[in-house]
Amino acid sequence: MLIIGSQGFLGGYAVEEAKCVFEVIECGRNFTGDHGAQMDITEERSVKIGFERAAPEFVLLLSAISDIDRCQEFPDAAKAVNWRGAEHVAEACARRNARLLFASSAAVFDGKRHGYIEEDPVNPLNVYGETKVMAEKSVLALVPASIVVRFALILGFAGRSGTNALLDRLRARWNAGGTVALPIFEQRNPIDARTAARLMVNLLSQPEISGIFHLGSEDPVTRYDLGARLALRMGYAGRVEPEDAPTAGRAPRGRDHYLLTGKVRRACSIQIPTSGEVIARCFDGIA
Repeated sequence: MLIIGSQGFLGGYAVEEAKCVFEVIECGRNFTGDHGAQMDITEERSVKIGFERAAPEFVLLLSAISDIDRCQEFPDAAKAVNWRGAEHVAEACARRNARLLFASSAAVFDGKRHGYIEEDPVNPLNVYGETKVMAEKSVLALVPASIVVRFALILGFAGRSGTNALLDRLRARWNAGGTVALPIFEQRNPIDARTAARLMVNLLSQPEISGIFHLGSEDPVTRYDLGARLALRMGYAGRVEPEDAPTAGRAPRGRDHYLLTGKVRRACSIQIPTSGEVIARCFDGIA
């Protein structure tokens, strides 16, 4: 299995889980190590060379610019990585007949309803969501047997610097004595990174499975309530403030990104956790 984006937040967990089933080759734009390779997915030639060297049977594509505000500010860079990069990888998978899983996002939806299934029409509100919609279309067209997984929010500690892990950012703010304002009007159903990685590996291990799957907890929670529960768990109770209106200057975000998980529950033998279990797993490693 070639894991593209192995040094990112989710990538670290994916490598750990995939090694239980596959021989893993790590890969990324700035990868350094003995058991992997560098690959710039925005460059078609780089992807071709990387695939020729790795000769993968399975590919897990996690590389992305996931900072929504950064994507809004630099749309060309976002499209180059999140859309064109995914297209280059899908083309390489098609040439090798490699099985592909692509990580997408609930941001493909506008968040104007409560509860989305995989077949619901997409309508992104920001550049990040737009790039994921385009990437999904390219991946499924080029590799019809591929898997696309969508997340509303992934939780966990990254274990390394330079990632976009929410828990690391919250802990750093609280450790520095600050408070955090989080919206009471945004709902998500989060999934912890370890369970997300386990579900992805499980899906890829089943050759008959393809298409789009939603990954998340059974129940949704507001970002404010989630932050308050995390603060309490980390010993910073009362350090979260309610935000009742969108922050000026930020990219628009969907208010309700509750992804219904019935499809992945039927496909995998892994129990879908509640939001409380997701929080516990971030700290205790409960699987």
